[in-house]
Amino acid sequence: MAEDQTINPAIEIDRVVKRYGSFTALNDVSLTIADNEFFTLLGPSGCGKTTLLRCIAGFEDISEGAIRLYGDDIANDPPNKRPVNTVFQQYALFPHMNVQRNVMFGLQRLGYSEMDARGRAREVLDLVQLLPFADRLPAQLSGGQQQRVALARALAPNPKVLLLDEPLSALDLKLRQAVRLELQQLQQDTGITFIFVTHDQEEALTMSDRIAVISDGRVQQVGPARDIYEEPNNKFVADFIGETNLIDVAVTGVSNGMAACTLPGGAAFTCPAAQGAHQGHGHLSVRPERVSLTAPEKALITGHVQRLIYLGTDMHIDVALSDGEMVKARVQNSQSAHIPAQGAQVGLDFEEGAARLLID
Repeated sequence: MAEDQTINPAIEIDRVVKRYGSFTALNDVSLTIADNEFFTLLGPSGCGKTTLLRCIAGFEDISEGAIRLYGDDIANDPPNKRPVNTVFQQYALFPHMNVQRNVMFGLQRLGYSEMDARGRAREVLDLVQLLPFADRLPAQLSGGQQQRVALARALAPNPKVLLLDEPLSALDLKLRQAVRLELQQLQQDTGITFIFVTHDQEEALTMSDRIAVISDGRVQQVGPARDIYEEPNNKFVADFIGETNLIDVAVTGVSNGMAACTLPGGAAFTCPAAQGAHQGHGHLSVRPERVSLTAPEKALITGHVQRLIYLGTDMHIDVALSDGEMVKARVQNSQSAHIPAQGAQVGLDFEEGAARLLID
């Protein structure tokens, strides 16, 4: 991906609105996606991410706004006139054609000769490590191999942008994890801009150059994975990306991006504040892995261990505060780890810089 994303944008989504009757699926969406970027649209089911992808592909018309591809407005171009290709959740391979013929089919429809289509098909099959399987039928392939055939077919015409609509959803967990790495490497090898749609936070965090978090047809936050995770803009982003504690606090003041708060139990606490934070009631976001257990008399807040959850590498500890609010801590399992007993009183501290005041 280009380091400066103001240079040579691949896709510009400019104040796009998409309505279905009285329902607004996309509401004033603006995004700039850089050339050679792995960009992910992340959000829950029904948030509008697939609708946006279909608008870029030309399968849906937009109600307002503009979509530009390398500076050219493509909002009114039919799908076959847009230099983009899409990989869907269902791979839709022709069952009676072998792998090579499945890849050649679209090329021949575009006017490639038999010889040229065969040569290009073999190039992309080699790229996705399926050349030895060129003569097999789709039914003779695993789910991961079928997914790679669909990728090869989409890459064959050399699209400027590749759109991927939850293409890993049909794969089991271990295969999904392996294919994530393959996709990331494939994007780097081809230099093609990838726009990936998923509801899986782990997929987004591990694969993407940048992520756009979408909710109710609106973009909530855009940025690199680390920024989205460490510095969420609001409660939705913090809660949707990974796991977080949202602790009710009284905000006594906000100045220069920092908030002064009163924690449950009365301790004063100062932390970074999201844009728009103000005096009054607020929510402190702290990731469970940034919460540490300590002696109650030395802690910011105290509570009693309500539940211990063993997860192999980690132990999740649910701590009930005096007001009934629950705070989760995550402790890595090791020989030296001290795990308190259920019902024990414990103190909780936060790592420096780990807490952030959020708006709703």
